[in-house]
Amino acid sequence: MLDNNVRYLQISFNYDLGMVMRILPRIIPSPRIMIEAGTPFIKREGMRGIQSIARLWQGHVIADLKTADGALGEVHMARLAGATGATVLGNSPVETLNLFIQTCSELNMISMIDMIGVEDPLTVMRPLKVQPTVVIIHRGRDEEGNPAKMIRYRQINRVRSKYDVLISAAGGVDLREARSAVFNGANIVVANLVRPGDGWNGISVDEDISVVSKQFLETIS
Repeated sequence: MLDNNVRYLQISFNYDLGMVMRILPRIIPSPRIMIEAGTPFIKREGMRGIQSIARLWQGHVIADLKTADGALGEVHMARLAGATGATVLGNSPVETLNLFIQTCSELNMISMIDMIGVEDPLTVMRPLKVQPTVVIIHRGRDEEGNPAKMIRYRQINRVRSKYDVLISAAGGVDLREARSAVFNGANIVVANLVRPGDGWNGISVDEDISVVSKQFLETIS
């Protein structure tokens, strides 16, 4: 589904369906771009929001479920809505993680473990029966304002040295951070669409999304 030798851009929608309808059609079609239904978006719009994204985008659609329990049901709901990938929290019980990965595999979906709030991703990975497709090294949105909280790129090599997984970097990713992410070995960079005044880094909704997405793809190539 994903190529370890390719660098991907994941564009995250975190607001409402109106923004999706306005901006998504302007994003250039590319096999290197994935569209994310962000957690706030899913909470606002539900599975119908994911369905709308899947109708507009022919490539991968990632449902940022951040599953903590009930993996079987949540993965099936996302798949029925048109998602081709989903996320589970690394802090979830190992039973949830194993069931999530297994269900994603059965449904031909990309399984992503989000390591937000996890001090050492290896402690999450060791007990797993099967490895996920992607491990997300994630600095949370609420952490972006703390200059001491950086995306922990040193964790990339630690995970890679033991597991054959792709690595995604998320949390305040702009063009400069995207360059650092791929330099440090990330396969995927996640850029949030942000409104002016939000106080978070990402891709401003006031920018020409077609131009900016091309700049990201060139930067991470």
